[in-house]
Amino acid sequence: MSQIEIAQILEQIKQEIQISPNGQGKASVRATARLASVDATGLVRSLKTAVDNSRSKMVEKLIRKGFEGVEILSWSQSGIPDIAVAAILHYYGYEAGKRCTEQARLACEAFESIGVRAWMQDITGWTKPATSNETAMTQVQLLAAIAQQMAEQEQRLLKQQQQQTEILARLKAVEIEQDRFNTPCGHKYSVVGFATLQGLEISVKEASAKGRKASALCRKQNIEIERIHDPRFGRVGLYPESVLIEVFSSDG
Repeated sequence: MSQIEIAQILEQIKQEIQISPNGQGKASVRATARLASVDATGLVRSLKTAVDNSRSKMVEKLIRKGFEGVEILSWSQSGIPDIAVAAILHYYGYEAGKRCTEQARLACEAFESIGVRAWMQDITGWTKPATSNETAMTQVQLLAAIAQQMAEQEQRLLKQQQQQTEILARLKAVEIEQDRFNTPCGHKYSVVGFATLQGLEISVKEASAKGRKASALCRKQNIEIERIHDPRFGRVGLYPESVLIEVFSSDG
């Protein structure tokens, strides 16, 4: 006899296992006897001594476990509770003297890890019905999960927007640099603007003189002079960077 053979027996008797709505299991007398490898008739006979003056040792064990005599007597018809099945297997495995069976011991060992009730629930496919509180909790958990998903989605959108802003900024920088590269004369500045960029102080008179020189150089090189409005000087010219560099260098 091996645990594999025990598993086969368990599979064969699962049709004689019942589970109540609260998860308590019952096995028929025949199924219990098959597990213990004892005669089913002898097991019934032993159970019937529950209301006699001279009870069997097995019944005495069950009564010590808290079962009533009248209750034990009814098991031959209604089935044996899972806890009692475990006690009966233990009795025939270790306490029945010459009537002890190796199969009962192996069955006890098979149930030690999860218990008889858990095995009965598992083999019959029983699952615990959800209570109203558990259902409500499940709904709360579902709402929490949805809220979490929405928060995560919002974070992803914000991150995408930030990435798009950074990409646009980099593209703008590239466009500016490309524009500078494609303009032979470089960027254009006013005289005062160029001086400020170079960290130079310049008077109105000097700015006017340099502007005239820059205009002359532009006309000489056939460069169009752009005009913009300046709140301090009115309309001022914008000159290519290369021209301004030459003007400021020659005056240096």
